[in-house]
Amino acid sequence: MLPSLLLFAAVSVSAAVLPDQSPASSLVERSLLSSYAPTLTTCPSTSLNRVASSINPSEAAYIASRQNKARPALASWIKSVDSTFDTSVLPIVAFAASGGGYRAMLQAAGVVQAFDSRDSSTTTSGLFQGLSYFGGLSGGSWLLSSLAGNNWPTVSSLYKSKWATALADTVLLPGGIFSAPFDLLQIDLDLKAKTTAGYPTTIPDVWGRLISFQLLSGSDGGVTDRLSGLSRLTNFASFSMPFPYMTSIGVTPGVCAGQFNGTQYEFTPYEFGSWDAGINAFTQSAYLGTSMNNGKPSSGRCITNFDNLGYIFGTSSDYYGGVCEETNGFQIQSIPAVLTALIKLLKGVVTDTYASYPNPFYNSASSPLVSAQSQLKLTDGGISGQNDPIWPLLQPSRNVSVIIISDNSADTKYNMPDGREIYHTYQRALQTGLTKMPPVPPQTTFVAQGLTSRATFFGCNTTDTVTLVWLPNVNYIAGTNTSTTKFEYSKAASASLIANGNKIATQNGDAKWPTCLACAIQKKTGTTLPAGCAACFANSYPAVLQPFEIAAFRQILIPTQLGRLEEVVAHFGAVPPFGITAGRLSVHDTG
Repeated sequence: MLPSLLLFAAVSVSAAVLPDQSPASSLVERSLLSSYAPTLTTCPSTSLNRVASSINPSEAAYIASRQNKARPALASWIKSVDSTFDTSVLPIVAFAASGGGYRAMLQAAGVVQAFDSRDSSTTTSGLFQGLSYFGGLSGGSWLLSSLAGNNWPTVSSLYKSKWATALADTVLLPGGIFSAPFDLLQIDLDLKAKTTAGYPTTIPDVWGRLISFQLLSGSDGGVTDRLSGLSRLTNFASFSMPFPYMTSIGVTPGVCAGQFNGTQYEFTPYEFGSWDAGINAFTQSAYLGTSMNNGKPSSGRCITNFDNLGYIFGTSSDYYGGVCEETNGFQIQSIPAVLTALIKLLKGVVTDTYASYPNPFYNSASSPLVSAQSQLKLTDGGISGQNDPIWPLLQPSRNVSVIIISDNSADTKYNMPDGREIYHTYQRALQTGLTKMPPVPPQTTFVAQGLTSRATFFGCNTTDTVTLVWLPNVNYIAGTNTSTTKFEYSKAASASLIANGNKIATQNGDAKWPTCLACAIQKKTGTTLPAGCAACFANSYPAVLQPFEIAAFRQILIPTQLGRLEEVVAHFGAVPPFGITAGRLSVHDTG
């Protein structure tokens, strides 16, 4: 059936992009200019940009108010696991959902559902209410945006009202086969409205609009939803939900695809920017699209409506940015067939495979890496090899202590994670001197020690780092390792992935897991832990990495200078191999 649907969609798009529009179509186009197209407005009295010396004051205020709800909820869940826990001191806990298309979105949704006391009655229910941050990348950003963009309903509610039906249709039929011609026409008009406003349209524009029909509310695919607008929704305004953010990677002009050392950008309802050296600055999300020069609007006027929510998560999931693109020559052989026809038809409308953002840090001395670029080119953050969006949470200013990671990366030929994504983040943290990241072994150790089949803790005994709770995709239910480029799921298939996420969250119902999870969360608070925690941090369950027990090796990795990795290499002659003995990470003697 799919080929016929693609043909139907192709015919619809062909009609939509004909140069001679009817008067009725022109009227529709004019009516849409204020919905997707960026618009001029007066500038605020405050500066749009700031140096990244701390978190945004509005974010800090949100987190402070969020703690009034998150801490009691976290304490309640911990006490429900074991009433002898001391909850007088509680950490800031975050959740991060990896990339991996709908596979990642649905299985992370299952984890969230099993954590959410509104939506489940599992041994982990209530932990979601104790979260302070929620981050998403690519497929994980779809989950986050669908939740936050719809005012944080339950996963069950979203599945019944939106996902079950929307995901059963191919992404090229966003509102279903009967409304597809009108939906695709609207997308074409949206693109033209943005072009008319003076902005280039890119594959992430198209991609974001298509996915929006499957994730956001309304028959128009959430065209008026803005990243900055999330802060005005009631559950955000009442501090009832974790603070949301999405990530993307910067692309060096002239270089194809993301790089290991690519700049990590983050999007929040308040700001866009990067902590990385060479950028070290943020700008207000509401005014993205404003032409800036040395920190000030070039024309004295500002732009709003550029931060369309679909465009933001389309940027974060711009998997197609990996396709090298010359100005008018698309190399579409690397793009999944489901989008090839669409891209061919839109070649005259779409000008770039990367998301394009007017550079808010243009001609800014504090951002020398990009100060000469009029446009920032962004793409899927997973292309850099860091598919788990934890980089923003490692910034000391955020004071995050525990990160729960739902990792649904397709690292292996079987579309399963093997630990390389967080290992790459560890390598990058060593390179930049970001000391909040705990030591993580290479993927060979993950595979050799069977860590890919269960939850694993990292950083339990390193006092200056966060604790990572790594929840890899495990096929508790057969067939949940679907392809990242699978864009059509039956109701049964999407329900199956969510159910598998439930099992990942509860470690398939293991009775010891809730206690061990609570122990990991409370480990660094300085409070006295129940006696049962000893087994969690030894060798019973789960497999717990307690890095660098050897004092000499520990001393090598503690320095915060950029040369930490070089010091290790100089000492061992290479990056040392890792292994686990009795539940502890040790260094093998290579002789």
